Amino acid sequence: MTHAVATGDSLTGALDRLVDRVHGAEFAVVLSPDGLPLGGSRHVGAKLAEQISGVVAGLLALGLAATRTCDAGELRQIVVQMSRAFLFVATIRNGTILTVRIAGDDAEVGDMAYEVALFVGQAERHLPVSLEPASSVRSGDAGVHTRLR
Repeated sequence: MTHAVATGDSLTGALDRLVDRVHGAEFAVVLSPDGLPLGGSRHVGAKLAEQISGVVAGLLALGLAATRTCDAGELRQIVVQMSRAFLFVATIRNGTILTVRIAGDDAEVGDMAYEVALFVGQAERHLPVSLEPASSVRSGDAGVHTRLR
């Protein structure tokens, strides 16, 4: 069964449904290619969205460096395993970034990986396709939009 992802006011609803589908999922945030929060699931306030944005910026920099060093193709997903939680960071072809936190001893990590992949696969049909980092517009660089594919 596939689940639709939507834009605008319903992005929060789509992220809420993503979190609701997996036991242990706590929140989901979608960031622009520049790292600005575009939407979040329930209980994601401005402070948390800003913190996630900073964390994701660092993780993406490391992920992109790893793809260059390992000559392993495009960066698609980063998973951070902590002692009590996982953080999934997935890139979407239009440059947006999905971040999901899942926690708990009985969290369904495999289910979350599956749902993240589904969301990413469907999101590019529903999120704006013209999103690119502001820096790439000024410099002519293809920016994160190209590097994250």
